[in-house]
Amino acid sequence: MAETARILERGYRAYEGERGGVAAAVRTTAKHSIQRSLGLKRTIWQKILPALSIGLVYIPAIVFVGITAMAGRFNINADFGPTYVEYYGFVNAAILVFTAFVAPEVLCTDRRSGMLGLYLASPLNRNTYLLAKTLGVMIILSIVTIGPVLLVLIGKTILGAGPDGFDGWLLTFGRILLGGLGISALYASLSLAISSLTSRRAVASAAIVIVLIASAAAVGSLLSAGGATNLQAFDFFILPFQLVYTIYGKRWPATDYEPLASWLVIVANVGWTLLFAGITWWRYRKLTVTK
Repeated sequence: MAETARILERGYRAYEGERGGVAAAVRTTAKHSIQRSLGLKRTIWQKILPALSIGLVYIPAIVFVGITAMAGRFNINADFGPTYVEYYGFVNAAILVFTAFVAPEVLCTDRRSGMLGLYLASPLNRNTYLLAKTLGVMIILSIVTIGPVLLVLIGKTILGAGPDGFDGWLLTFGRILLGGLGISALYASLSLAISSLTSRRAVASAAIVIVLIASAAAVGSLLSAGGATNLQAFDFFILPFQLVYTIYGKRWPATDYEPLASWLVIVANVGWTLLFAGITWWRYRKLTVTK
């Protein structure tokens, strides 16, 4: 074999395949971020936490749809269980856990492993890189903020216990999408901002949990002490769920204090989301990257 080997050509050979450009690079990076966060194409151990978190969010939906299916047989009211907006009260803790590991897995790993420099040597710049990562995180979080409630809607519709009329169904469907995206937007921007400040995933995950829980505890304590009700705008854990109630035209079910005005809920969610996104953008503009 060695006697017949020949060197046919030497030197650099240019890439001759199709070039997708920036848009293709953004899509590919977002897709890879989704796969990495969900543990796809990785060892079984990297799949456990995402699977558990997603399972905890979907199990109540499956149970409630199952109860609706058996309502006639066991003389149970078909409307048994939470409404679409109330469903989040059963799974908000699981959503928090899921949020805490998604963004650190997406951002911190690239900086710690040196992959960020390789990304920026591609058609991506810092802005399009962050766009791709944000899209990835938003899509992943939408799995737990939109998916389970949508499953309940579809299940109840098939069983004849869904919204009245096609217009009612479309309205409920739109509210589910908008509410889920609202939760995903605030949680994604907050978790990305925290993850942009450290290259250690464990530190970022712990900080996300602490910020969300501590803000809820601090605001709750201040309200119990007679603080202004507008302090609820600083409760990052509950604020996006208040937005969901606003979207559904429902009153926030807190009984110990007056809920935020609808306009303030919307402004607070949009404002915090933009602020956290700005922190992430500023952090990456200042970050020194070796290509």
